[in-house]
Amino acid sequence: MRRTRLTLAGQVLVLQLVVMTVVLVVVAMISVRQSTTTFQEERGSAMRSVAEYIANVSVVRDQVDEIGATRALAPTVDRGLQLSGATTVAIARIDGTVVASSDPSEVGSRTELGDSRIAEGRGWSGDLEVDGNRVVAAHAPVIADDGTLLGFTIATQEYPRLWDRLTDDATDLALFLGIGALAGGLGTWWVSRVLKRRTRGLGSAEIATLADHREALLHSIGEGVVAVDTDGRVTLLNDGARALLGLRGDVVGRRVASLDLPADVRTLLGDHDDAHDEVVVVGDRVLVANRRAARSQGRGIGSVTSMRDRTELVSLRNQLSSNLSISDTLRAQTHEFANRLHTISGLVELEEYDELAQLLGSLTRETADLDASIRDHVADPAVAALLVAKSSAASEVAVRLVLDDASTLPELDRDLSADLTTVIGNLVDNAIDACRGHDPAEVVVRIARAGADVEVVVTDTGPGVAPQLRDSIFVRGFSTKPEVLGGRGIGLPLVRLIATRRGGTVELTDPAEGGARFVFTVPLLTSTPGQVLA
Repeated sequence: MRRTRLTLAGQVLVLQLVVMTVVLVVVAMISVRQSTTTFQEERGSAMRSVAEYIANVSVVRDQVDEIGATRALAPTVDRGLQLSGATTVAIARIDGTVVASSDPSEVGSRTELGDSRIAEGRGWSGDLEVDGNRVVAAHAPVIADDGTLLGFTIATQEYPRLWDRLTDDATDLALFLGIGALAGGLGTWWVSRVLKRRTRGLGSAEIATLADHREALLHSIGEGVVAVDTDGRVTLLNDGARALLGLRGDVVGRRVASLDLPADVRTLLGDHDDAHDEVVVVGDRVLVANRRAARSQGRGIGSVTSMRDRTELVSLRNQLSSNLSISDTLRAQTHEFANRLHTISGLVELEEYDELAQLLGSLTRETADLDASIRDHVADPAVAALLVAKSSAASEVAVRLVLDDASTLPELDRDLSADLTTVIGNLVDNAIDACRGHDPAEVVVRIARAGADVEVVVTDTGPGVAPQLRDSIFVRGFSTKPEVLGGRGIGLPLVRLIATRRGGTVELTDPAEGGARFVFTVPLLTSTPGQVLA
């Protein structure tokens, strides 16, 4: 049979009741101690007074040494008893023998002196044990006119019972303790009910198990998870998020604004509205993030952002996009060639052979000049083919694509060639889009070695890039937002990603003649056997 365990609320209730009981017991003990001290001080003083009073009565000094003085001293003892409220009042000789007492059974017995120094003629007060009972007692010397010590007087009063001290000497204590106990019990019950509702009736062991499972789950999943409260502080960061964002040290508890992350990533994590498939670039990683507002009982408590690494997927996607761009360009060339063939066919049918010869010569020279120019400056086949295709695509939209005479590019490693093709394709496409409709409409491409690096410079005569967009064009992610140059949204972030992964840079500058200039630089990798680098 399953053992029933107290819920966390029940445990808190029991604990608070125990604590409250301990507090009440301590208060009662302090009260008893204070009551005892007060009784000792007040009644000790009263016992000293009555003992000194009786010791100074003349009949006591005259009769204390007399045999059979009990009857003569009895009225004085009774008067002292009535005046003081003492338990017993007695008169004793110097040897401690009681000659008169309010308790007749003590007459003739020897009294307990304890640490009293009455035998030296000194008065004393303090506590004594009499027949197993604790009493406060006082001794006063009976001294003759010539200074001779004749005996001493005794006044004692028993300590009240514990309950009497707890109630009689502090009449409101029991009431206060009762009210405190009732209020504490009700408050504890209310707290336990609130806690039970907040903890869903779970016990502490179950809550600990859930917390352990939650930690294990969050840190075992490959996706990154970041939770941020309403004050912009990180409340949770799993191992996946730490690795994806490149964060080090203790991050939980810090404000998102203080983290070493790009501005758009901090904005993404700090907002509390829902966001779906937001793409950000962190270092050399492309991350796709989803953000959900977190709520508890209808109240916003922050947001939770999950993120996935899509670097390789985005790279493949953009390589495919680059290939599709080349295919589109080739289709444009096919369309152009088809138009020229139709023109040639028409001239043949019209038997305009002289015009046909001039047209063919012009086309041959144009194609030969373009191919020769590119082959003379670019030895890498993939890059050369791309430039030829882009030249035709630029002509279709009345944009002139020019390869700078200072360009010189050797045959490259396959991976670098693929990356460079992606970079040039994106930069040229953006430049053509920017130039379209302007006069003049020209894109100048320069590709050259710069020491151990290869540098790609693409300059256009378009309107340039607005100052407020200079940062966003590289970090807005792979979307079609208006602020992204050319409306493409994937080209420039990918160019920056390639530059970062290869240890290079990409910069935007403003040429003196207007437009925009992008400068891409990466190290030139070592070639594979059979390839030429110079």
